[in-house]
Amino acid sequence: MAWSQSNSPLSHLASIAGAPGLTFVVALLGGVLAALVQRWVPGIVGGRRSDAAAYAPRRSLRALWPALAVVVVVAGSIWYPTPTSGKKLQVVGIQGNVPTIGLEFNAQRRAVLDDHARATAKAAEMVRRGQIPAPDLVVWPENSSDIDPTRNPDAMTEILHAVAEVKAPLIVGAVLDEPAPDVSNTSLLYLPGRGIVARYVKQHPVPFAEYMPYRSFFRHFSSKVDLLTVNFTHGKKTGLFTIPTRSQGNVKVGPVICFEVAYDGLVRAPVEKGAQLLIVQTNNATFGRTAESEQQLAISRIRAIEHGRSVVHVSTVGVSGLITPDGVVHDRSSLFTSKVLSGAMPLRSSLTIADRLGNVPEHLAYALAVASFLLAAIGSRRRRTAVRADTTSPRGRQLV
Repeated sequence: MAWSQSNSPLSHLASIAGAPGLTFVVALLGGVLAALVQRWVPGIVGGRRSDAAAYAPRRSLRALWPALAVVVVVAGSIWYPTPTSGKKLQVVGIQGNVPTIGLEFNAQRRAVLDDHARATAKAAEMVRRGQIPAPDLVVWPENSSDIDPTRNPDAMTEILHAVAEVKAPLIVGAVLDEPAPDVSNTSLLYLPGRGIVARYVKQHPVPFAEYMPYRSFFRHFSSKVDLLTVNFTHGKKTGLFTIPTRSQGNVKVGPVICFEVAYDGLVRAPVEKGAQLLIVQTNNATFGRTAESEQQLAISRIRAIEHGRSVVHVSTVGVSGLITPDGVVHDRSSLFTSKVLSGAMPLRSSLTIADRLGNVPEHLAYALAVASFLLAAIGSRRRRTAVRADTTSPRGRQLV
């Protein structure tokens, strides 16, 4: 439910309570509003008008506190500031597009790589013409090079040429043929004149899409499990790149790959290690023209607010966008087009309340839920014991 609030004033609560806390608030307010309707308009939920009239004074008093709670929470979320100040880093995102919509895009891996190289050359030309500022960092999306550039000389040459042309560090989403027999979904950091200097391996590949869990078991239900012939390995380390820049010195950037943006801990970890900017590299080609791209962009918007960080959200096919720490999307792209995104992204190092609290509120909520169930069970048992005692007494038997 948190992701549904990217255009809502409630979204700012993510920096205090995190995405789980925002989900709780949305559910709580929904419950409060439902309770208000039930109390004030009983006919809608099957109540009787006579009952409503009899208990109107009591109902009005009981309805006062939830109504007040709704007002306080909404007003507080609007008032609470989401800082966007910070030194600016000039970033370019490359949405190169793919030749084919759907699963077949992967059969044209070289064409996808060529598309992103051409879009990068276009960005370099835009810089020379003064249409956009020279970038401090360029980001390609996930799967922009499904040809392993560490093993394929042609792919390596094309990427190095793009880096030399744009004259800036480049982060490439690539699939590496390692560790055999598995493959790795990675972010590779290229520096001009140096090549690859750092890499991040996706820690949470998608089950049933990037790897097949319990293949022999699920084969009993469907032979389709064997359509996935190669498994993606699980990365073991948090991603954190140190980017040398012309304007801001060394900048720490946290890479997050696609599906991982939905996992609280995977996004929080690079921030806790000092990331001043987050990048989300994704590939939405397999989802066609569905709402998935918009949904994933909404998640990145909430993450920007939650962690107080700018987010460079770049897809092969869109929707891509440059997101400031207040969750606002700048230079947004459309689906299945080629686009050069350019913008000055605020860099921030301070931790939000949500980052400082981490998952402590969730653990407290778990403990509270367990305690509530136990207290309810104990209370129910005591009531049953009292009823049995009453019915076995002489007066109780007489009443029965």
